[in-house]
Amino acid sequence: MVNYPIGIQTFDKIRQDGYLYIDKTKYIYEITHPGQYVFLSRPRRFGKSLLTSTFDAYFSGRKDLFKGLAIEELEKEWKVYPVLHFSLASAKLGTVEDLHVQLRIQLERNEDRHGIHTDITNISERFQNLVTSLYKKTGTQVVVLIDEYDAPLLTVLHDKERLEQMRTELQAFYSPLKDLDPYLRFVFITGITKFSQLSIFSQLNNLNNISMLPQYAAICGITRDELIDNFQEGIQTLGEENDMTSEQVLAQLERTYDGYHFARKGPGVYNPFSLLASMTNKDFDNYWFSTGTPTFLVNMLKHFHTDITKIDGSEAWAADFDAPTENMQSVLPLFYQSGYLTIKGYDPIIKRYTLGYPNEEVKVGLMRILIPYYVHTNTVEAGNAVANMYLALRKDDMDGSLKAMQEFFTTIPYQENTLKDAPTTEGHFTAMLYVMFSLLNVYVFSQVRNAKGRLDILIKTDTTIYVMELKLDGDLDKALRQIDEKDYAIPYKSDGRKVVKVAINFSTELRTIKEWKIE
Repeated sequence: MVNYPIGIQTFDKIRQDGYLYIDKTKYIYEITHPGQYVFLSRPRRFGKSLLTSTFDAYFSGRKDLFKGLAIEELEKEWKVYPVLHFSLASAKLGTVEDLHVQLRIQLERNEDRHGIHTDITNISERFQNLVTSLYKKTGTQVVVLIDEYDAPLLTVLHDKERLEQMRTELQAFYSPLKDLDPYLRFVFITGITKFSQLSIFSQLNNLNNISMLPQYAAICGITRDELIDNFQEGIQTLGEENDMTSEQVLAQLERTYDGYHFARKGPGVYNPFSLLASMTNKDFDNYWFSTGTPTFLVNMLKHFHTDITKIDGSEAWAADFDAPTENMQSVLPLFYQSGYLTIKGYDPIIKRYTLGYPNEEVKVGLMRILIPYYVHTNTVEAGNAVANMYLALRKDDMDGSLKAMQEFFTTIPYQENTLKDAPTTEGHFTAMLYVMFSLLNVYVFSQVRNAKGRLDILIKTDTTIYVMELKLDGDLDKALRQIDEKDYAIPYKSDGRKVVKVAINFSTELRTIKEWKIE
């Protein structure tokens, strides 16, 4: 039986206890030769802590742990360095006092590890003393590893005053790094966001951000080749438990957990946490999304008055999304760096990226979070309505699916109707339908552009493509003519699936779908 290391973030435990390890050690060697100051941003539960632990084992000279791995053939010296390993994962109370406590705990833990004793109480001076004392004690340069450096900041992202206080404190803690340059062999800093390269680490002008470099696109996460090479037993078991062939299992895993791209080119990767959980539990649940409560995402959507129907397929330059989150002008930096959006395309001529949801797990999970804000506060009733819509759509019964949606909208009390506090516009109606259809695990696109205009909603099932035009207190025949006049259906005629035109009219008076036509 394969032991899958779900939630295990310590390299030596994985290696010593016989857990499955996907060999990423070639990256360890490449980054450290001759790298000195390195920064990496990746979403939560993507293996950043395991990677940091691997650096720790490598610089500590634990050659025994790397037997049979790529780095065993690359490294010839295995020189031992004193390692300082910090993690700010526990500093999440959002106060300067808690941050001080956590920093003191981290410093004390590293001092005990190396037998360093001090009476210094100032955090910055204590950090500097730790590095210089280690250098004097060992005669060897020191390695500094900082995991989840931004955890204290993410908790106060929406509070500018507290954010500034926390940032100032962290900057004071990290500020010695520049002056300690002669004593340092390697510094590795990792977290979710790019936050503070312009503030906390502004003095480290030689900090190398490898987050979007193609050669490190797969440093965290699992590629398709790694999946095929390491998970054959799990793939077979998944097939047996779910009455699926191996090909069907691979297709489902790809739809649900694959699709992350962190560079303009290079391999995509699967979400490692979800993939391991799927193998362990022998099903295809939404594991990664359920481990976090991204209410801050909803707050940012509101703050920037974001049209959710336009997030998928956003076009932006790197400076627009690979940017410090404290200075962001849209939701793109936070959504991309947190893993809710990923790179879907790149135009090398104008150097512009296309961003989109990586997979079904992320899109469906996000839509479930958005139901209370765009559709109905009763998520159970909304879920039942979606189930009825899905059962109808599985039979290619769009008429039945729209009837289920119409009945659901009719049952929403006025005081709970999202339109009560929102602008009564076609755009809001489109957002409501977009959220509902997105929960069906079908491919849903909104505001699809062509040379003559924008199609409101496009839905793709295994057998049918639905081209949908929406009207608010409008005319169905006019909507159908618009589909024809603007050639919305033309690009899909050669697809092989049946193409169906759908016109929907929403009534502001009735606050539901009034009527529709299907051709």
